[in-house]
Amino acid sequence: MIRMAAPPHRIVRAWLESLTSGIIELDRDWTSRAVPRFTLGWQCPAPGALRPAPGLPAGRAYGYYLNDQGAISFVLPLEHGCEINPERDKVYLAGDFNGWQEAVGAREWQLQPATLEGERVLRWTGDAARFLAIPGQRFKFVTGEHQWLRPPDDAPNVVRDPAGNANRLLDPARTGWHLWRFTVGQPLNLAESWMVAWADRAGEKVPVVPGDFYYELRTDLPLGAIVRKGETVFRLFAPRARTVTLFICRDLAVIASARHFALERREGVDGASGVWECALDQDLHGWFYWYAIDGLGFDGGVNGFDPARRVLDPYALATVARDGPGIVVNRGRLDAPDRTFKTPAWQDLVIVEAHVRDLAAQAPVRATPEERRGFTGLRKWVESAEFYLHHLGANAVELQPLHEFDNVTAEEYHWGYMTNNFFAPESSYALAPEAMSGLKELQELVAAFHRRGMAVIVDVVFNHVGVPEHLMAIDRKYYFEQDAAGALTNGSGCGNDLRARSAMARRLIIDSCRHYIETFGVDGFRFDLAELIGIDVLREIETALKQVKPDVILIAEPWSFRGHIAGALRNTGWASWNDGYRDFLRGYVHGHGDGERLAYFLRGSPWYFAKWPAQTVNYTESHDDRTWLDVITENPNFDGLVPTPNDRRRTHLMAAVLFMSVGIPMLAAGQDFLRTKRGVTNTYQRGDLNALDYRRLYRFLSTHSYFADWIAFRRGALGRLVRHWARPGEGFFRFFTMPGSPVLAALYNADRSQGPARLLFAINPTLADAMIPIGAEVAEAHPGRWEQLADHDRFLFPGGHGASLPVEPELFVPPLGCGLWVSRE
Repeated sequence: MIRMAAPPHRIVRAWLESLTSGIIELDRDWTSRAVPRFTLGWQCPAPGALRPAPGLPAGRAYGYYLNDQGAISFVLPLEHGCEINPERDKVYLAGDFNGWQEAVGAREWQLQPATLEGERVLRWTGDAARFLAIPGQRFKFVTGEHQWLRPPDDAPNVVRDPAGNANRLLDPARTGWHLWRFTVGQPLNLAESWMVAWADRAGEKVPVVPGDFYYELRTDLPLGAIVRKGETVFRLFAPRARTVTLFICRDLAVIASARHFALERREGVDGASGVWECALDQDLHGWFYWYAIDGLGFDGGVNGFDPARRVLDPYALATVARDGPGIVVNRGRLDAPDRTFKTPAWQDLVIVEAHVRDLAAQAPVRATPEERRGFTGLRKWVESAEFYLHHLGANAVELQPLHEFDNVTAEEYHWGYMTNNFFAPESSYALAPEAMSGLKELQELVAAFHRRGMAVIVDVVFNHVGVPEHLMAIDRKYYFEQDAAGALTNGSGCGNDLRARSAMARRLIIDSCRHYIETFGVDGFRFDLAELIGIDVLREIETALKQVKPDVILIAEPWSFRGHIAGALRNTGWASWNDGYRDFLRGYVHGHGDGERLAYFLRGSPWYFAKWPAQTVNYTESHDDRTWLDVITENPNFDGLVPTPNDRRRTHLMAAVLFMSVGIPMLAAGQDFLRTKRGVTNTYQRGDLNALDYRRLYRFLSTHSYFADWIAFRRGALGRLVRHWARPGEGFFRFFTMPGSPVLAALYNADRSQGPARLLFAINPTLADAMIPIGAEVAEAHPGRWEQLADHDRFLFPGGHGASLPVEPELFVPPLGCGLWVSRE
């Protein structure tokens, strides 16, 4: 029998751990006693500078390694953006070898704290045979609360199951002994391209890319165009650039003949600070500028550097358009925002999500077409005596993105979720963007909302960028998530994901939010696809922003196309959009679901989703997908243009549940007057469908009034029994349900821990009469003292006319009906 010789080892990839050391990965474990020989060109590590690296490098890359005693260790590093707190969280090893879910809570599979090569890790160590004897076994780490920890995007052993879940693969041929650590005598230059190859035979050349240390490079110097004492300093962070050139001009008409100046690199530790700077002896307030950046980098030229491309400064405070140029702004010349407004406490918020143009386009105010496209038209509407949101009674508006986004023309309608710059207000919302009028116009808009008693929350999109991708032209590797092959990840669904874990990306986000607080006076932020930002970064953002504004409102959209983090956000100061609430209510009003599930949402989705009451943002419609009415309508094709009587009744039931639920209630603009988008799912560029038709408010005035009355109740004295700052005791709520039925009655302040007043709420989403057994103890505790406040059609006011539902031991609730009662003693 002839035994075939094994093929030669191949170099798969290589990365730097520092400027003087790195890791070379082979296609399989190295079993020879001889040390392999590699070269980096003129840098050729001596054999003594090479050693196997089966420990921490393998643990970071693969999640496991085999030690020199033959035992296998599974490793979860706790640095570089890990979201686990070992003092609080228990983590388990799960996989094909132990039944996955069955490992949770089993002490034999729990990872233990350890130190590996000076770094904190969680580790599980045991006999390797059971794991390596069967090729192709998968594994993953999971917390004691069943939170599955997603493998890093660039992990080389990630595999997906049929459901799309990412797991790690155990490979008996790659156990950590296929990794070799090298050191070199002189620091490598980040701006150069380095390739590793075999020193003693022909073969492939593989680029050496930056490792985790690279993403911690940072500077604390002010960035952007900084005007001070008669000079303007231009400063840019571009760690792999070879050259950075500044172009400036005073007049857009002569932009082709702009003056140019070379920026110089400021040297830091080992020359790696990455900051480029140029100082000009003039206050250049109002001048236009951009950069040209050239470089080679570690990836063989596939890095986005193009010296012919105009790059918008990521710290530009104003811009003419999505392509730039940026505009120099002397902060000293900006007006200070209004500081007198008091942001409402979170539990007191009633939010309406809205788009600048949707609110202003058809508003009944005198405004030019240009004004209706942006900040000025909306300000005029806010200041009008007829302003819709004021009459609705909301005390917070959540405006869809205001940062510069990638609409091509000023006239083009766009939701704004494709950001080009995180500081400049959207240029098409300004009357004169070339004169940076948007800065003052946005200040005036926020101040107008504040005079109306409304907080301003801004929807921000830091998880990906739009076209052109200026950050990619500055440093694709540093600012964007990539897989093991160097391809951009796409958890956003928009073609790229910002590497928010990088030190300067974190700073960019924090600096942007601080700017909007300090310059425009906004009250808070809603983070789009916050799962892509990551728990650790969100915690850092929270800490930084609360130092600037202690009562800042922070709301996360806690998912992306790769996962969901609402449960993991419980131990933070972030609230989350509650998609489970949204989906449940859409079905519940059609009689689906059960009363016990409704009780969970009325209590504020406690514990797993929300650790504290205002941590859940309860909603049933947002800008995404179809409107509430189009989803629940009885009409064909999801078309709610002419709602049926039952559509309206179901909408009233939804409003009653929404405003009786603990948490922060949020409406979409126009939801209270049965807004429809005619069944269209994605309307991100459909200004014709999205613009609010205010005539519809008067067509369905009773529904609008029903919502307004609920909001008035919610914000009033009795509403305090729903507006909880802290979780009440277990006796606060008492629920009455029937097996297999969605009908429910709920008693608030049942234990009178919040004073003598109690509320009774009952709902029947079926098409048949319901009799809910609440018992004589509740119904007759105060004979004649239960006063009805509302039903499914109206709020009842003292001195009003008409019958009301009596409270009896068998509480009658009509089909698609509800009721609210109060006992004041």
